Amino acid sequence: METPKVRRSNKMRQFVKAEEARQRDGLEMIASENFTSREVMRMMGSVLTNKYAEGYPGRRYYGGCEEAVDPMETAVIDLAKQLFGAEAANVQPHDGSGANRAMYRAAGVRASRPDVDSDRDVVVALGANVHHLTHGMPVSATGKSFEYHHYGIDQESLDIDIEEARRLVNEHRGRVKFLLLGHSSYPRAISSETYAALRQIADDAGIPFGVDMAHFAGLVAAGVNDSPVPHASMVSSTTHKSLRGPRAGLLLCEDKYRKPVNQAVFPAEQGGPHEHIIAAKGVCFEEALQPEFNTYGRNIIANTQALVEGLAEHGIDALGGREDANHLCLVRVTDSMEGPGAKLVEKALDQSSITVNKNMAPFETRRPMDPSCIRVGTPALTTRGMGPDEMRHIAGLMAPVIKDPENESLADPTKQQVKDLTAQFPVPADFQY
Repeated sequence: METPKVRRSNKMRQFVKAEEARQRDGLEMIASENFTSREVMRMMGSVLTNKYAEGYPGRRYYGGCEEAVDPMETAVIDLAKQLFGAEAANVQPHDGSGANRAMYRAAGVRASRPDVDSDRDVVVALGANVHHLTHGMPVSATGKSFEYHHYGIDQESLDIDIEEARRLVNEHRGRVKFLLLGHSSYPRAISSETYAALRQIADDAGIPFGVDMAHFAGLVAAGVNDSPVPHASMVSSTTHKSLRGPRAGLLLCEDKYRKPVNQAVFPAEQGGPHEHIIAAKGVCFEEALQPEFNTYGRNIIANTQALVEGLAEHGIDALGGREDANHLCLVRVTDSMEGPGAKLVEKALDQSSITVNKNMAPFETRRPMDPSCIRVGTPALTTRGMGPDEMRHIAGLMAPVIKDPENESLADPTKQQVKDLTAQFPVPADFQY
């Protein structure tokens, strides 16, 4: 029988090369994006992609797992527990959204329909426009399946409103099944005191307390942000973003939730695990356990602070970047209800090779698709070795575009300055494709 021949896909390679050039020559400042190491990418493209392994180590529905796949996944579980100090870990979630759905299921929240069920299960979660789709946004399946009540943040201090969370849990006692803290654009580090206070509210109500740390997991791993793991019943995360691993999910939990978490991931929420991605997670966890990852985390925070300071020097206001900084800030690009908003600024910066994303402010008054803020992050630029001086320089490049996004003549000269800067700070060799 003739051996099958595989032709080189020049078309697909062309797309990959184009994206490689965009990342190489531009400033990647989307808070949820980063560069991942070549070793992580090698695992993602390894022969493990050929193997089906439904089930868990020692309890698979497929043969051929005992020699390599089972011990590999077990090792990755152990690395996750070691990195975050968790009692139990599930490394199979394909993404953060799936990890969140599994967390709800493990907490015992029943999916229902508002037009049919009058006695729906309630989730109390952080809102204020800093939350993720899977924290009860109406357009999300979570928002359609569960009844959410959102606590907010103080408009002046940006402190998380613990008392509102307490009030909502007490108001819906008997129906509330889960208390959740998580965000995709909260521009401050969350303290152990906040985690402890929310856990006490959950304990008093007899419900589990969960944290979605997808955005700041790398800062927790680095030891520069307080960890939610000692306080939460369950913690969900992605493994990319600030953690700098593959695009995938992760669940950590107290030992008493190990079985419901495992059952929620498989077989309830997904089928076969992606063992090539799990191996890549293992590499990511090994990298994050190295002493230099602490330095990386500290540099991310210093860069966020310097970027906010640099923008302020140009008269541009940003939320975040103070003493309790994390990896992102929200830059206000308009105070007007009318006229151009963040949508136009995002496009103008993109044409200048500076990649950000439009984002709602905590107390947004504009439309979600054209809000008042852009979300700006420093993890990817920190991976390139840029520091506070570069952040202030970048603030100077961004400022004219933010102030005058309709001025197309700014694009080419800004793009050239960006290219000059990225040439000085190439993607490190160990992170090149």
